[in-house]
Amino acid sequence: MSKMNRKASPLELGTKSIWPLLLEYSIPSVIAMTASSLYNITASIFIGHGVGALALSGLAISFPLMNLAAAFGSLVGVGASTLMSLRLGQKDYSSANKILGNVFVLNITLGLAYTLIVLLFLDPILYFFGASEATLPYAHDYMLVITIGNVVTHLYFGLNSMLRATGNPTKSMMATISTVIINIILTPLFIYGLHLGIKGAAISTVISQTLLLLWQIRFFSNKRNFIHLQKDSFKLKRKIVMDSLSIGMAPFLMNAAASVIVIVVNQSLIKYGGDLAVGAYGIINRAASLFVMIAVGLNQGMQPIAGYNFGAKQIDRVNKVLKQTIMLATGIMTIGFLVSEFFPHAVASIFTRDEEMINIVVEGLRIVFIFFPIVGFQMVTSNFFQSIGMPGKAIFMSLTRQVLFLLPFLLILPFHFGLKGVWYSMPAADLLSSIIAAYMLVNQYNRSKITA
Repeated sequence: MSKMNRKASPLELGTKSIWPLLLEYSIPSVIAMTASSLYNITASIFIGHGVGALALSGLAISFPLMNLAAAFGSLVGVGASTLMSLRLGQKDYSSANKILGNVFVLNITLGLAYTLIVLLFLDPILYFFGASEATLPYAHDYMLVITIGNVVTHLYFGLNSMLRATGNPTKSMMATISTVIINIILTPLFIYGLHLGIKGAAISTVISQTLLLLWQIRFFSNKRNFIHLQKDSFKLKRKIVMDSLSIGMAPFLMNAAASVIVIVVNQSLIKYGGDLAVGAYGIINRAASLFVMIAVGLNQGMQPIAGYNFGAKQIDRVNKVLKQTIMLATGIMTIGFLVSEFFPHAVASIFTRDEEMINIVVEGLRIVFIFFPIVGFQMVTSNFFQSIGMPGKAIFMSLTRQVLFLLPFLLILPFHFGLKGVWYSMPAADLLSSIIAAYMLVNQYNRSKITA
């Protein structure tokens, strides 16, 4: 492969028509995110029917720790991938190669630190997160395995972000789909065949990510690739580290805040609804994640296009990709709203046969999804600021829903409305944070004079 051909894929970000380019980059990410979400849903179904309703509650208790792990992973992966897109747009290929090596070292460092701390205090953490004597064994068994494999998870997601940013969205998609396929094969085998219970689902996750991580390392070690690992790229560069962490701070804080929110939600659910309410929230979370992850996939497709063209000062192209991504995300979230409002019982019944839990899920789904049609806009707008290297605005937008609105609602509304108050808190925060997003986007357009 010639040097020119190796540059063709990243450089098309600044020349190809926006709509086909957005589809080219978004479809692989959407497929990958949908497949990942479907695996999480499938694993929950296997756990719900193969282990029991309380196992679903134990799984839901683990969500804050998983969000926190994702926070540290996104701190490096998302920040560095945005920086990679900006540097490629500026044609700074030397820095781009160094970014790849720095991602590798940073993910290992943060992943090991996280693993050691969590393993030392796993049970106290889970109790604090809302575990009871009935749900702790399930949460402990699941998170013990997931935490041990945390370094693999960090590297896997970090390098997948690099695949997208360096013009390989299809390979990123195939990596994710491969982990899903391996998971779907191994999970029922471990749960039903080997009788490993909820621990079997965690083992299958770590194994699948390990296999694909080995492939990613092999791919980025190939010197014929446009961006590849080089011996001197593993030395941490202060500017690369600081810039990556600065840009990645927005998704980090968003995921960290999500961990805090889930802790508060779980504690409120236990107080006003008991262990089954926690499991019901886990089901609602899985259902919501299917549509949210599709929107995340659209954002991942938009990110390298917006970042590259912003770095290349082609603002008209930045504007077009933003508008088109908002339209697609809004359509997807509207479908989620319709499903939750008209078929909530069918959704709940997929995960469990426990009628009490099903009734809790039905009520929660209808309330939580009320303002879903505008959530896509809020998500895309936040990601847009991150994509063009404005981490301060992205951080503020990420925190408005979680901290400024949702947390106070969770502390106030359940006191007055009980379990329904927990559900009401979420759409109320969606509405107000979307209004803030609209204001900030209009303000940014006016200040920078970005016009269609």
